[in-house]
Amino acid sequence: MSGAAGGPPGPGPLAGVRVIDVGTRISAPFCAGLLGELGADVIKVELPGEGDFMRSMGPFVESDGGAPGYSLSWAVEGRGRRGVTCDLRRPEGQALFTRLTEHADVLCENFRPGTMEKWHLGPDDLDRRLIYVRISVFGQSGPYSPRPGLDRLGIAYGGLLHLTGDPDRPPVRPGVTVSDYLTGVFAACAAVAGLYGRDVGTVGGGGRPGGTGRVVDAPLYGAILRILEWTLAGYDRLGVVRQREGNRLGHSAPLDNYPSSDGFFVCIVAGSDANFTRLCRAMDRPDLATDPRFATLAERAARGDEINGIVGAWTASLSAAEIERRCVEHDVPVGTAYSAADIFADPHMAERGDLVAVADPVIGPVRQQAPFPRFVGEPPVVPAGAPRLGEHNEEVWCGLVGVSPEELGALGREGVV
Repeated sequence: MSGAAGGPPGPGPLAGVRVIDVGTRISAPFCAGLLGELGADVIKVELPGEGDFMRSMGPFVESDGGAPGYSLSWAVEGRGRRGVTCDLRRPEGQALFTRLTEHADVLCENFRPGTMEKWHLGPDDLDRRLIYVRISVFGQSGPYSPRPGLDRLGIAYGGLLHLTGDPDRPPVRPGVTVSDYLTGVFAACAAVAGLYGRDVGTVGGGGRPGGTGRVVDAPLYGAILRILEWTLAGYDRLGVVRQREGNRLGHSAPLDNYPSSDGFFVCIVAGSDANFTRLCRAMDRPDLATDPRFATLAERAARGDEINGIVGAWTASLSAAEIERRCVEHDVPVGTAYSAADIFADPHMAERGDLVAVADPVIGPVRQQAPFPRFVGEPPVVPAGAPRLGEHNEEVWCGLVGVSPEELGALGREGVV
């Protein structure tokens, strides 16, 4: 793996690995960011004068100096990396970028298939030791590969959108861009496997021939397809087309997001016989556990509206905290649907260090989610703040790549960096 010349090695198992993030928006940058939180040195390459699209995404906040319009989306998505500029559309930029890849182990991109090849920066144009991560909506091959698209298409084409929402209403998108993030996670896992195969290997202790890398093809719809549970097998063997079920499951009850008296929704999962018996005790309704209508899971599922209605009437009479207290006391799986305010106030998350204050170079400390997952005995390392556009140009282009200050100045005047 490449050394960390040009930047201090980060702590973590991937210290000494260098990652180039040439993506935009979420999926490829998130993949690179996960590798960075495991210790890799991540260098983000952006278009001069414009930068990543996420810099223009709200919500916005004033900077320390009072200037409006700084993106909190960028403050989160851009963290944990150094930032440089380079116009990959121009031959001079392509040559400069190629020199940078000679100092890297992983490249993450999410342009439309064929874009990097058009710029002479495809896998066949660059160092064969690179683990080349390619994220797109439909993949690098197949009849749909040239199509444009974003996260929503991955959710739709992968089959999740059809399953999300209430049965008598149109599909509802999840609250976050789940196919972008999930694909980033899968791609990061593949990148680590590619690094291992390149440098260590599993056959006879040797790596890939000549230490060659791999190309990771990670379409957004593929990540969604992989998490569809029994949906495809059920259609293949039973002819069942799975449908939306809202917050409930047709084969399990009681299970729902139940209302509390103080305006919260509390998720209770008590489908099994053991959990149902415990819930009945928590409700001071032991009679329900021996009621013939609810004696088995199948019978409760067949009368889902009835038993969920009984539980919902009980929760509506109590605060969320009291519902949780009673369920926890009787060992019933329970959890309140948290808002951001609830997350900030939660003592469990505070004790575990699930929030960290990232020192943003523009707006100062911003509390946000900590790196995840973590290794036991190793506290989370707070990522560096999202870089200003081109903040590390001199450090990377001169200190790492070897461009002279005079050459860098000329490239800047020509708009290449």
